[in-house]
Amino acid sequence: MFQVRIHGRGGQGVVSAAEMMSTAAFLEGMHAQAFPSFGSERTGAPVVSYCRIDDKEIRLREPILDPDAVIIQDPTLFQALDVFQGLAPGGFVLINS
Repeated sequence: MFQVRIHGRGGQGVVSAAEMMSTAAFLEGMHAQAFPSFGSERTGAPVVSYCRIDDKEIRLREPILDPDAVIIQDPTLFQALDVFQGLAPGGFVLINS
């Protein structure tokens, strides 16, 4: 299973990015799921979204704590959160700079 965690701020497309990755994997015949995690804050508040992709059915439903990849949409989050927490050794990092 390949797991991705995406960090950003409300309005930056974090939720849409996870949904697009999930849809692309599904269209390629894979099993996939995408889901966000955010409160009732306004636009600009930190948002986390998750995507899992596997060739088997995905039964997990909890947030991704040990991702294989991390995408950071807003580098200012480095000061507010540990965006690399749980990243697998040799994991992938994509930063919108």
